[in-house]
Amino acid sequence: MKKVIATKASSATPAAPPEVGATLQRLRLERGLTLEDLSRTAGVSKSMLSQIEREKANPTIAVAWRLANALGIGMAELLTAEVPKVDPIRMLEPHETPTLPGEHSGYVLKILGPMELAGRFEWYELLLAPGGALVSNAHDPGTSEHLTLLGGSVEVEIEGSKKKLKVGGTARYEADCAHAIRNIGKTEAKALMVVIHR
Repeated sequence: MKKVIATKASSATPAAPPEVGATLQRLRLERGLTLEDLSRTAGVSKSMLSQIEREKANPTIAVAWRLANALGIGMAELLTAEVPKVDPIRMLEPHETPTLPGEHSGYVLKILGPMELAGRFEWYELLLAPGGALVSNAHDPGTSEHLTLLGGSVEVEIEGSKKKLKVGGTARYEADCAHAIRNIGKTEAKALMVVIHR
């Protein structure tokens, strides 16, 4: 006769999934972002963000990656419920820098400023291919831009007025009207652009 040995059932319970919604909301609010701000930056619908924050939906890996990228954090930080210790020096790796590609217009705009300052004070690295241009419609009233040329040859146009910028020089102009930045040289142009919203 086969002996039956009774075993004690394991009392261990599987770990609960992380509360991504609460973490997402905390990170968003810490940066002073509205749902609309994060939706625009991450490319995720506002309704989806709202559902995630209310724990009504779980983000896919792709959505979680977009959100983490937009918030300037790693995926692990988004998927943990623990509040991380604040590091006195917060580093952002080059591949973590959000980028707005405009290949069809010959420009790449790297977002250097933190997302929590978006809509108030922003700064970017602008790369323009030869013949490339960053053409913008009018921003909100009172918005100004400050463009410092780091290399190459660039021309700034504001309502028909054009000025060529020298390397190391800075153009300051009101950006609440149509404006454009064009590479008029034969090599790539690189500039630092600061946008101030009043």
